[in-house]
Amino acid sequence: MTVSHAPPDISPLSVEEEREEGASSSAGPALEAVEPRGSGKGWLRAAPRWVRRTVGPLLLLALWQVFSATGVLHPDVLASPGTIARAGGGLIADGTLPDAMLTSLQRVAVGLVWGVVVGVSLALVSGLSRLGEDLVDPSVQMLRTVPWVGLIPLFIIWLGIGEAPKVALIALGVAFHLYLNVYAGIRGVDAQLVEAGEALGLGRWALVRHVVLPGALPGAMTGLRYSLATAWLALVFGESINADAGIGFLMNQAREFFRTDVIVVCLVVYAFLGLIADAVVRLLERLLLQWRPTFTGQ
Repeated sequence: MTVSHAPPDISPLSVEEEREEGASSSAGPALEAVEPRGSGKGWLRAAPRWVRRTVGPLLLLALWQVFSATGVLHPDVLASPGTIARAGGGLIADGTLPDAMLTSLQRVAVGLVWGVVVGVSLALVSGLSRLGEDLVDPSVQMLRTVPWVGLIPLFIIWLGIGEAPKVALIALGVAFHLYLNVYAGIRGVDAQLVEAGEALGLGRWALVRHVVLPGALPGAMTGLRYSLATAWLALVFGESINADAGIGFLMNQAREFFRTDVIVVCLVVYAFLGLIADAVVRLLERLLLQWRPTFTGQ
């Protein structure tokens, strides 16, 4: 009996086919990219940013008009948007509102300049020197805790009832905010940057100019934004001191005659001027702080 040792009749795979088969078996099933649910942009996200920023105010305005038209808001309590628009148009047409705005802007500008000079000067003295800090900071911190609105009677006694107490009130509110933020910005500069500047051979004033002041600039811009908001708030109180012109004067007159439409027009003007001032500071931040990348939201 003869036994055959021949291999079974099986056709071997080629080397290339074995490699392809091994690669396909090791890779597993093909994966498809799946987008998470809700990842698509809605119409509100796709809209321009200025459109998104106006949605809230427009909805509030529409709700206000509906409440006024249905009688929920009585005209003696709060005038309707249409009535306010007509009152504003009348004040603009006869020149009353532009003159009042110009007077108020002059007061804010003068008070802002004085406040910036005083606040920044004190912050530099206190922030750049330990001796200056010991001499200046305790007094400023003590005065800062005093409600500056409560100083109005003293300002009237010291400065009279003219423009001086109004400007002084604005300057005082501006100076405190700028002092705190500029001082914090100076003392918040990284010590390693100062050491690096000293290692490069920078003198004291060159170090302050090229390292300390640029490092304190973000804090100064934040302080300026707070200061502008405080300036408009101080203007409201200041123009209640026997004012014969300005937006506050119009508000006081309207209060005596229960003209809620004129009062709201003046409040809208205050808000509008405040938004313009804030936009100017934002523009300065973009120009002066281009070297500092920040998170802008998602």
